[in-house]
Amino acid sequence: MRPAIGRAAHQLLDRPRLLDDPIAVGLVPEAAAEVILAAGADHRALSSQRYRTLVALRSRFAEDRLAEAAARGAGQYVIVGAGLETFPWRQPAFARALRIFLLDHPATLAWTQDKFRARALATPPNLAPVPIDLEECRLGDVLGAAGFDRKIPTFLSALGVVPYLSGSALDALFGFVASLARGSELVLSFVLPDDDLAGEDREEVRVSIARTDHMGEPWLTRVRPPDMVARLGGFGFSDIFHLEPSLAQRRYFVGRQDGLQAPWREQLIAAIV
Repeated sequence: MRPAIGRAAHQLLDRPRLLDDPIAVGLVPEAAAEVILAAGADHRALSSQRYRTLVALRSRFAEDRLAEAAARGAGQYVIVGAGLETFPWRQPAFARALRIFLLDHPATLAWTQDKFRARALATPPNLAPVPIDLEECRLGDVLGAAGFDRKIPTFLSALGVVPYLSGSALDALFGFVASLARGSELVLSFVLPDDDLAGEDREEVRVSIARTDHMGEPWLTRVRPPDMVARLGGFGFSDIFHLEPSLAQRRYFVGRQDGLQAPWREQLIAAIV
């Protein structure tokens, strides 16, 4: 819900947009334009602004990398922990040649698919919704049953997922991606430990942890950037790129007048097999 609301608020309140996602507006009642605009002061608060910037940036970076991967020959796109991800319903022309797999926990996936149907958004012909519990570490088997082809170079995204995975589930994800055809790529976001955070970043993370703990979704994994790079390297990824905040600032935020800045607490990495 929160990422969907954040993306919708970004469409309505921020210029220029990092991410064009008109479907997010009204996808759930809390993301309706009139609801967001009526609570404009809340959405313009620094913490809300910082959160929707993070949500927009991680999707923009993943989609930029996806376009590059497709140009290299990637033929499949796996969205891990998809939630209310709208990409399959706003996919650009290049993506129509991809087979897209939308992965989430069975209960979550059923709920999100109901939301898309309620908006009269039919399942695109190249999309396969795939229910999965990542903690069972059966990603290859479950995807294979849905028509996934391990021999085809594949792009995978896991945005906002790592904190909720155990170490064994994260290693299973990395091992699966590393076993795919050469040229396959994974883009993921991860949250830094408290010792690497300060001020608003640390406080906002603590608030998020308390919120999800209360919902029965504890955070299990937080990683420093060098440790994440080393962990991926241990699985044999040949090209690992860390979008450091300073680089993200130069790439996506130069010249803005609204104060949006590259986030620090959650960062992005791309790793190519």
